[in-house]
Amino acid sequence: MVTIDTKHWESRFAELVEKHGVPGAQLGILVLGKDGADDQVFTTATGVLHAGLGNPATTDALFQIGSVSKVWTATVVMQLIEEGRFALDTPVIEILPDLQLSDPDVTKKVTIWNLLTHTSGIDGDVFTDTGRGDDAIEKYVAQLGDVQQNHPLGATWSYCNSGWSVLGRVIEVTTGMTWDQAMQEKLFAPLGLTHTVTLPDDVLAFAHSMGHMKGGDEPQVAPVWGGLPRAIAPAGLINARVEDVLKFARMHLVGGVAEDGTRVLSEESVATMADFQTECPEKILLGDSWGLGWFRCDWNGARAIGHDGNTIGQAAFLRLLPEAGIAVAVNTNVGSAIPLYQDLYEEIFKALADVDLPDRFVVPEEAPAADITPYAGTYERASVTIDVYEEDGKAKMRMSLKGAIAELEGAEPEVEELHPVDGGALFAIHPADMDMDVPVRFYSLPTGEEYVHFGARATPKKA
Repeated sequence: MVTIDTKHWESRFAELVEKHGVPGAQLGILVLGKDGADDQVFTTATGVLHAGLGNPATTDALFQIGSVSKVWTATVVMQLIEEGRFALDTPVIEILPDLQLSDPDVTKKVTIWNLLTHTSGIDGDVFTDTGRGDDAIEKYVAQLGDVQQNHPLGATWSYCNSGWSVLGRVIEVTTGMTWDQAMQEKLFAPLGLTHTVTLPDDVLAFAHSMGHMKGGDEPQVAPVWGGLPRAIAPAGLINARVEDVLKFARMHLVGGVAEDGTRVLSEESVATMADFQTECPEKILLGDSWGLGWFRCDWNGARAIGHDGNTIGQAAFLRLLPEAGIAVAVNTNVGSAIPLYQDLYEEIFKALADVDLPDRFVVPEEAPAADITPYAGTYERASVTIDVYEEDGKAKMRMSLKGAIAELEGAEPEVEELHPVDGGALFAIHPADMDMDVPVRFYSLPTGEEYVHFGARATPKKA
């Protein structure tokens, strides 16, 4: 049986966190017991919760797990399907009869499955603040009629936070509770989670992490704690310690049962969530395909599932390797921690499961030339305008954030050089704050509409 070398991973985690300039972080590793043996659970923390105050990070502190929350919301949706409240193919309007989207046809046809798989086409990054009251999600969904349709229903895949607020409203209407109450009663309590909350007022009862816009020798504390409105809570506002994240992961690894034997979700629903549901146009940044809540990764023949999360200055990573019975979770308090995730997870999964993660995405040293002309132009959705052009013989991409996120982060337009990767429609940029190459793919729908896929979002080209 594989044994977690706790001393090694405690010291190695601290080394890598320092190497990558992350102010503070938690690591959790779970290996399921076999043949009656107990599970192995290891957690550790290093660094500080707040660079300005210096309070040490601990394993019991709460971090914002961001969009990892989506899998938790999806789990409750699947519980409601099991209860017969609705089905995956149920049109959302049958549950929310007042739903009005910008496209009347999409309003009639969009299903629970579309929302769970990010195929609705609703502009996904609309962070309208509808207040802190219990009606925040209801008010948010009511204003989606003013939000543009980014792509035809089901025509492509684009990460959609907005759709998860709609799912949160589905949970509220179906259960008669707020999303926060439903998560507590239907998921947190059955799993025995003592350090997992959704509301800022409840976070105050625990030691908790502050976000940082950058780390390193001169860390920059985020301008706000949280900062994202309650209306998008189902998409990413859970706060948890890493041990609780592992308890959630364990339930999915063992077929839907909590540690005390409580049935949380059926084996069939657990399997359906992890099964292939839809393709991703860009298969490099996250996964090659999507399940229900989970994204799916091909690790050189081993199938992993997982999710990442980013809030204002915090980043979280969760990966499960079901066949090996292993889950690894990392919570950090810096906006970009992908290089830490890469170094750490490559080592852990190789050591514990003899599984190699895919080679990292990098621009070839001798990349073939590519013509940017067919892709030049302006691409736009609610939260960003992307201009693609040629300047001084080089392909460039200028990204201008808009709306609530731009106001929170004080973001200025960023210009990056587009480096050809395959001589065709795949390019890459190398943001200074990420220290890694990031894929940028241009593509068209069968009906001719042009898109750029960047940051897991499909952004349409303006006519």
